Amino acid sequence: MGVKKLNLSTIQQYTEIEDASSIKHEYEGGEVLAMTGGSLNHGILCGNAYNELRAGVEQDDACNAFGSEIRIHIEAADAIVYPDAMVICGTIQTSEEDVEAVTNPVLIVEVLSKSTESYDRGDKFYKYQQLESFQEYVLVAQDKAVVETFFRKDTNVWEIARFSGLDAMVELKSIPVSIKMSQLFVKVN
Repeated sequence: MGVKKLNLSTIQQYTEIEDASSIKHEYEGGEVLAMTGGSLNHGILCGNAYNELRAGVEQDDACNAFGSEIRIHIEAADAIVYPDAMVICGTIQTSEEDVEAVTNPVLIVEVLSKSTESYDRGDKFYKYQQLESFQEYVLVAQDKAVVETFFRKDTNVWEIARFSGLDAMVELKSIPVSIKMSQLFVKVN
């Protein structure tokens, strides 16, 4: 994912650009970052992650899975970002400044790429941690069958688990869902 920066001063200016645009942008402290497209494997993994989460919470009226088209407003970080997939449990809460952005994901998925891995593991993860509702972070490698989960045990304490190989089962802790790695990586080269 490459970025092109545009300086603005308000979230309102960002939402006007975003709502009229055919490409996605993220917002960080007055800067708007145009997002570029990902690889075929990235797209397949994003779709597979969303499908597995949706199927997993289908019987649970309290939780909903969302794909990469829904953005998150992280007020404490002055940022609006697009995750690759997420789950919200309970009432969907939206931002007062951006009614198209949610504020209460429980679980967030990011599919890693060479250009985004350090950001997804570092600054973006830190931003997500500012969300009170956020309990679990799932990082999916696209070049090998590896998934890492980070589960919030306490405010600043995270439990890390690593799942590898197509025979593994990813056990999520924030929602009662298990995902077969073979399903997550189906059709991935």
